[in-house]
Amino acid sequence: MDTVLAGVRAESHPLDPLSSTEIAAAAQIVRAGHDLGAGMRFETIVLHEPDSPAHTDRQAFVATYDVATGDLFEAIVSLTRATILRWTPRPGAKPRIAPDEFLLAEEIAKQDPRFVAALAKRGITDLSLVCSDPWSCGVFGHKDEEGRRLIQTITWVRNSPHDNQYAHPVEGLSALVDINRGEVVRIDDHGVVPVPREEANYLARFQKVWREGLKPIEVVQPEGPSFTVDGYGVEWCGWRFRVGFTPREGLVLHDLRIRDGESWRGIVKRACLAEMVVPYGHPSGVHPRKNAFDCGEYGIGVLANSLTLGCDCLGAIHYFDAVVNRIDGSAQVIANAICLHEEDCGILWKHSDFRTGDSDVRRSRRLVISFIATVGNYEYGFYWHLYLDGTIELDVKLTGIVNTAGTMQDGTTGRGTRVASGVVGHVHQHVFNVRLDMAVDGPNNTVVEVDTVADPPGPDNPWHNALSIKETPLLTEKAARRRTDPAHMRWWKIVNRERTTAIGHHPGYKLAPHSALRTPAAPGSQVGQRAGFVSHDIWVTPTRGDERWPAGDYVNQSGPGEGLPAWTEQDRPVADQPITVWHSFGHNHVVRPEDYPVQPVVHCGFMLQPFGFFDRNPTLDIPPAKSSHSCCA
Repeated sequence: MDTVLAGVRAESHPLDPLSSTEIAAAAQIVRAGHDLGAGMRFETIVLHEPDSPAHTDRQAFVATYDVATGDLFEAIVSLTRATILRWTPRPGAKPRIAPDEFLLAEEIAKQDPRFVAALAKRGITDLSLVCSDPWSCGVFGHKDEEGRRLIQTITWVRNSPHDNQYAHPVEGLSALVDINRGEVVRIDDHGVVPVPREEANYLARFQKVWREGLKPIEVVQPEGPSFTVDGYGVEWCGWRFRVGFTPREGLVLHDLRIRDGESWRGIVKRACLAEMVVPYGHPSGVHPRKNAFDCGEYGIGVLANSLTLGCDCLGAIHYFDAVVNRIDGSAQVIANAICLHEEDCGILWKHSDFRTGDSDVRRSRRLVISFIATVGNYEYGFYWHLYLDGTIELDVKLTGIVNTAGTMQDGTTGRGTRVASGVVGHVHQHVFNVRLDMAVDGPNNTVVEVDTVADPPGPDNPWHNALSIKETPLLTEKAARRRTDPAHMRWWKIVNRERTTAIGHHPGYKLAPHSALRTPAAPGSQVGQRAGFVSHDIWVTPTRGDERWPAGDYVNQSGPGEGLPAWTEQDRPVADQPITVWHSFGHNHVVRPEDYPVQPVVHCGFMLQPFGFFDRNPTLDIPPAKSSHSCCA
């Protein structure tokens, strides 16, 4: 495409993420058209995704705000024509907490004499060792908080500069910071508890004894990988898709298609993590505010790691950089943010004929598209897997460090597990919500609920063993607010009822919800009010560009009922049209001593599997494999 804006790429695919030059240009255009003054900040500068690949006007979505007034505005910017197409005030909305503001909040707290005095009461005088992590605040109805954009700091202290801070919680102390005004609103001090000082360091530099007997395992691909990459487009073993990235969602997969004979058949138009919430279950001190929405309040994408060859990813690797905006409107490049590689994953299929002695086996492999984000104490790895048989999987790996607290003033652990002397890990959940814009064999899809039910005894079921499959199309939004039912082994099928396969099925994909989780938090809790998406395992809505965020557009200090609960009250039809399936899943974390001082990976996720999409096993054409590097030990 041609452009009149100097420095903006002259040619790009319509779904390519914005470049560094485009981010800076978008900020320049908005500032020139609507200069908010010295307090102008940029929450989001991201590609405004076109409805059609034929769209030739390269556009950006910009959310900008003024720290002096608290006002926030949205803009749609044409980068092609260097103009603002739309300017929309969003009264009352509060932008995400940016990485630029994390250490700023800590600095503001440590400059407040009241905070310094509270630390001194606990015997802490070296402020260089004090670590006050920034946490979102939610809405708790305190008068002195109204109208402010707030950050709560939760505090730990190191014994030495490279010590594990989370081994030493400064229990009961928090500074509430107005990040726009750069001031501490108040100090919340719930009483002095002795700070645990026992070291619990996990870095290699601190380890004195190593486990013996571990021999190297190498991933060898002497002919290189089976995938090809063209810009952000990827092809692999009959799969085709495009890679995207946003500061709020992180990795996005566009236009997932699979080859069937001579045709490329669609499955998902757009797939991404849309929101997550981490509610903690301790009701006193600084802890009731700990209900972090890591996408909507921070941005999981801007917290992505730069990945390391040979440890974060093994094999023949292709990396994609991610480009995100800073709050001043400049671009930040996160090198090697997305990893693309292949993995062997065991047997694909096998059968031995005991009469003829024939035995055939095929090896399975998968393509992995992943990124890892660090959110304070936790690491989240998001691994999208594509399999040879058409299966799509998201595996979320949770690691890092549990968010430690101190014992209560009476020495008990409260709602948690003692992991060391004076150190507690509170019970909490990690609930994720993915947005899947489905396009199974075309744009018009329908979700069908599938239950396995026992038939009643009778003449047709004399031995009481008959099972039936009950299929229920979900035709409206309210009807499609659904939950898993283990008693009926419930799952959901996304089908195209406008098409029929050669053997009479509507082509479909099965959503297998193997990590469904609904937090037990009560309706009056922060999660109950502000994270309504956790109340159902799936939701179905008409696909709309202005309904992207299941907990609302601006989650930081948001009001109750935003996002999916509000949208689906319209009870719109959701059959035989473009639909979005929202799936909530997660991990209920009752902390173990073995999770400390650094947590071994735990997993949660889901699968999309072809169900009647193909006429038969689509992997019969996978050739037999033999490893020249395998040997008898």
